[in-house]
Amino acid sequence: MTVRLNNIIDPSKFLNYSYKMKETGYSIKDLEVLSGIKMHTIRIWEKRYNLLHPHRTDTNIRWYDDDDLKRLLNISMLTKNGFKISKVADWNEEQIRQKVLDISENRTSESDYIDRFMILMVEMDNTGFERLLNEVLSQYDFEYAYFNIFFKLFERVGTYWQVGSIFPAQEHFVTSLFRQKLIASIDELEPTNSRYATMLFFLHEEELHEMSLLFYSYLAKKSGYDIFYLGQSVPFPDLEKINSLKKIDYVMTAFTNSIAKEDLEDYLVRLKESFPKQKVFITGLQIDINQPTLPRNVKIIKDFREFRKYLG
Repeated sequence: MTVRLNNIIDPSKFLNYSYKMKETGYSIKDLEVLSGIKMHTIRIWEKRYNLLHPHRTDTNIRWYDDDDLKRLLNISMLTKNGFKISKVADWNEEQIRQKVLDISENRTSESDYIDRFMILMVEMDNTGFERLLNEVLSQYDFEYAYFNIFFKLFERVGTYWQVGSIFPAQEHFVTSLFRQKLIASIDELEPTNSRYATMLFFLHEEELHEMSLLFYSYLAKKSGYDIFYLGQSVPFPDLEKINSLKKIDYVMTAFTNSIAKEDLEDYLVRLKESFPKQKVFITGLQIDINQPTLPRNVKIIKDFREFRKYLG
């Protein structure tokens, strides 16, 4: 399967994904995750309106290609904006394309933005993606945009579901652009340390996905904390050394890569022993999955609103 670069739209959360290279395209479950349309509905549309044209493997397993996904994303956007599927199904590709463009230009909801991002991701349209990023950031407060649009986009592409629905290159394409914007926004904040407190941000040795951690560090710096950001895959001995060299008041980390419950709990105990006087904040998918027993100084952060309350 190839990614086509012809534009359909030209406008302008987080994370062990366990993505595999798709050898036979998208399954119907992949379409559900990526489009937000239930599998049952997709089957009905396909049977009743001949909406998609699935392929079959040598073993007769149905699969869908990029064109099917892009068509479904565009139709999803139209139905969410009040168009009846019975009407849309009679339109050709150019008519669908024009209606989507009209919606993009004249009225755009948060859900529409996510659908537009999805189409640009499938096409790996760098220019269109950056334009849409800038458009969203011009329409919404930075924090609101990240939490209500960008992080929900990450959920859609597999951030929390780990279903292997997209190419690794597509995931990296998306996250790298958001990461650049987020780092630029952090750099624009003046370091004040008005709280007279230092917060350490890091990910453990097997953790690579730092989008949520970067966002939390942005909130901490904006709130007047002196942030000490170490980033991905930090060896534990380095944490212990830093704690002996620098006064640390708070610690923040995230667990999104798959990790066994006992290993997670052991790691939290090590954090407690290394930072016995500090409050340790933790977040991430694996916390929800494993529900670990927490040392006394460890606190789970559910979302950025809760974190802001702790920041004061």
